[in-house]
Order: sequence, then structure tokens, then C-alpha cells
Amino acid sequence: MLLTGGTGFVGRWLLSAFIHADRTHGLDAHVDVLTRDPRAFAAACPELAASGAVTLVTGDVRTADLAATAYTHVIHGATPSSAGVNGDRPRETLDVIQTGTNHMLDLAARGGAARFLLLSSGAVYEPPAPADGFDESSPLGAPWPRERSAYHAGKRTAEDLAWNAAEDGLEVTVARLFAFVGPFLPLDRHFAIGNFIGDALSGRTIRVKGDGSPVRSYLYAADMAVWLWTMLLDPAAAGAAFNVGSERPVTIAETARLVAAESETAVGVTILNEGSPSGAGRRYLPSTARARAKLGLEPTIDLSEAIRRTVAWHRGMAS
Repeated sequence: MLLTGGTGFVGRWLLSAFIHADRTHGLDAHVDVLTRDPRAFAAACPELAASGAVTLVTGDVRTADLAATAYTHVIHGATPSSAGVNGDRPRETLDVIQTGTNHMLDLAARGGAARFLLLSSGAVYEPPAPADGFDESSPLGAPWPRERSAYHAGKRTAEDLAWNAAEDGLEVTVARLFAFVGPFLPLDRHFAIGNFIGDALSGRTIRVKGDGSPVRSYLYAADMAVWLWTMLLDPAAAGAAFNVGSERPVTIAETARLVAAESETAVGVTILNEGSPSGAGRRYLPSTARARAKLGLEPTIDLSEAIRRTVAWHRGMAS
């Protein structure tokens, strides 16, 4: 198998699940992980890099020459996820997403891959989400540059490229990822729940920058990994897009208070703009009816337990 984007949060979970399954069931499977900096990845995740089932391959997703290996399955998730790159260098974001996706699709098709899983995003939808969440037929947003986010626009283009490849015979599945919580989640980036956990573990007051009213949902990362591997391997997933996330709505303010409670720290929660609603377009939720009906997928870990597990993992890493 080939995995791009294996060094990020989602990729690390996919690799952890893969290694566990390979050891437990004697699969004799192997995955190449394309990365621009194998040494940095090996230093950050030595237990993953040291697995005999994993090989780190140096290269850029846009240009890597991997023609010598015929991959049976490809998971393509490499994307600049940094808010800084997306905002400050939008054309770079677009190029990595679009050129990288095209290159990986071509590689998979030429090598005769059986399946191709594109890791897309719930950000492809036109906000705000309806009351019962976006479903896979919900309207998509505008192309670049009418869409101000290069990341959002790039993901829409990547999906178009994937569906074009499917028309030429490649079996494609698109996974539209929403929000998650679990070990490996950065605590100092643009993930609100990660920042809240970081505040709690540092003994700081949890600060909600807005009014706390935006609505989100969080799927535990282990469930996410199970869903994504199912979407790659289950024949029923071929040729379709699936939302990956939780349907349980929770406001940002409620999330902050839940983190404070489940982390068992004596920190408080401050809502910086309480009483000043932020406006429309702040509801970001998936409907996962298709994943339930076609693939039998359900969340198994509720949000409170997910937070407790994430907090425990970070405490263990710090000790």
C-alpha cells in the first residue's frame, strides 16, 4: 500500500491501526509512507517508523517517482493543513493539493491499483450546515478564487480529479473528514478542542476566543481510523463519497466546559465575547447516514470518554 500524509494526525492513526492489524492477524501487509522528511517523522514517531511493515519513502507528493512499485491500494491525504500556509501562500496550498492529487491518481492508475481512497474534507460543502448536518448530496462551495480558502477550494478540485479518474476505471472512494479528538492531536494549532486540552493540562484558564456559539462535533480518532480503513477495503464503498465524523452537536463553549470537567483540573473557562453572537455559517456537522447504511459504521466512543483518553495520553507523553 501507499500512504501520503502519513506524518499528520490522521496519517499517524491510520498507521497505528495498520500496524496493530498486521501484527494481530498476520496479514503480511506492507505500507510505504511518502514523506519529505523521514528523519523528522522517525524522531517524532519511532514506534511507527520502526515497524517492519512500514517503509518511509523520501519525496514530494507532486513529483515523487514511485513507478517502480505497483501498489494495490493508495490512500492519498497529503495536504498543507497549516492555517498559515493556507492564508499566506494560497497558491502553494492549491498546487500541493491539485498537482499532488493528480500525480497520485496517475501513479495508482498506471500501477493497476485496486482501490484509491482520497482524504477530502467536510469543508467542501457550502456553509452553513442544515439542522441535521451536511449529507453527501449537499451543495458544494465555490471554486478558487471566489472561495477565499485555498484549502477548501483545493479539496473540491481534488474530488473532481478523483471522479474523473474513476470514469477512466480507477476504483475511487472519497472520505470527507470533519473534526476529531484523540492522541496525536496537536495542542497548539488551529484545532479548538486541542487548544482547550492544552490549556487544561498547563493549568491555564481555557479561553474561548469568540462567543462560544459555533456548533461542532467530534469523532474519536480510533473510530476515524476504523472508518477510513473500511472505506478503503470494503467493496461497498467503491465509487462513493462518505462523511467521516460524529453527528452529536456540541457548541464550542460546551466543548470547553467538557474539557475542563473531564481533564479533572481546577481550571476555569472564559468566553471572551460572551453575549455577542458571531453570525451565521457557524454550524459544521455531518450526517453519517450513508456510512451507517452502506458500511455499518457507528461511533463507539462518546465525547467525554474521547477527551479523557486524549488527556491521559498527553499526560503520559509528558511524564
